[in-house]
Amino acid sequence: MTTEIELKFIATPQAAATLAETLAAWPHQHEAARELTNIYYETDDNQLRRWDMGLRIRGVDKRYEMTLKTAGQTLGGLHQRPEYNVEMTAPQLDIARLPAEIWPQGTDIARLQQRLQPLFSTHFRRETWTVQAGDSIIEIAFDQGSVAAGELSEPLREVELELKQGTPADLLRLAQTLAAGGGLRPGSLSKAARGYQLAQGDALRPVRALPLLKVTPKATVEQGMVAALSAALDHWQYHEEVWLRGNPAARQAVLEALETLRQAFSLFGALVPRKANSDLRQKLTRLEELLQDEAISAETLCFSATSVEAQMALTCWLAEAQWQPWIDSKNQIKLQGSYKRFCDIMLSRVAADLRETFTDVKLIGEFQDKATRLQRQLLAVCLLAAAYPAEEVCQWMAGWQELQLAIREKQQHGLIQLATMAIRQPPFWLSSGVRR
Repeated sequence: MTTEIELKFIATPQAAATLAETLAAWPHQHEAARELTNIYYETDDNQLRRWDMGLRIRGVDKRYEMTLKTAGQTLGGLHQRPEYNVEMTAPQLDIARLPAEIWPQGTDIARLQQRLQPLFSTHFRRETWTVQAGDSIIEIAFDQGSVAAGELSEPLREVELELKQGTPADLLRLAQTLAAGGGLRPGSLSKAARGYQLAQGDALRPVRALPLLKVTPKATVEQGMVAALSAALDHWQYHEEVWLRGNPAARQAVLEALETLRQAFSLFGALVPRKANSDLRQKLTRLEELLQDEAISAETLCFSATSVEAQMALTCWLAEAQWQPWIDSKNQIKLQGSYKRFCDIMLSRVAADLRETFTDVKLIGEFQDKATRLQRQLLAVCLLAAAYPAEEVCQWMAGWQELQLAIREKQQHGLIQLATMAIRQPPFWLSSGVRR
């Protein structure tokens, strides 16, 4: 088994044309383009997908390799996934040659083999450069071709940076340098994800509500912070892709993701000083200002230096734990404390703020003025409610969301009653150590 650490970019045709010239400035070894064909396999009920696995056979120069990728992590286009590779003499699937322990307990491997069928394929030319960056060796691959499922297909232009030797920090710095040249944006969707989308009919991707945060049991405050910011980044990149693919409603969801990031920095602001992320927040603010122009196109915005620099800065901040040098010993201890306890305290503060904000509000104009504050606090709840049953959280939020909708629709009546009902809801979290 190896753990693949790579960072993907989607490239414009213009950036693809100048990539070789850009890389010439680095010490490198170049390998001419080769034709690659990949066939991805799946069951009729997407069992591998549900296990967060991907299975393919790759053919190049009449040589074949079977690869299984298992569950990993994706952060702002930075992909880290364990993978298992088996060399083959012919493109014939044989999963019995993979280590038995990688499958979930009780898996009937022979039965699974019978159920697997080709689902989609990718065909592309790959040109590679092996670059010395800092103390690391990084392979840069430019893939240009298509992904196809049945009669559906879409073009493929990706630049992948894979860490062969060294540290992720060098990988990220090289990526930032390449991105600064323009025409590249971080790609959170893998080739496999695109293939599955095509295999399912390539329907217009929907706009999604910000989900409730999920964290591991007994997570620390620091782990919760990373999870919160990563979730906001995922929300951003998913809706950037949706917007680029023709759904204009996704633009507002990108703004919501940026607002979620702002709210996350605020939640942890007592532990992580503002100077630890001031440059990053400035980049995010510039992007928000650019998004205020309703005439800007998805293509212009998503490939802009403003957007790419902000995404890369956030990815680096998280991957390299760039807040650590700014943390004193007292807050270091707090960051290693219980995230659930932290959330209970912060949820009580959110509820108190909402109560203070909407108590004694009488006029429709006053409700309109407080809509932004309500939106921010509801985003905060999504980031703080991971330790509690989703149905309890959603029930509590529903009262405030009903008020939020009424404000957005500029209803003239019933706002005071909705606010009163929302304020009177019992907490779903532990308050003062007692569940109420």
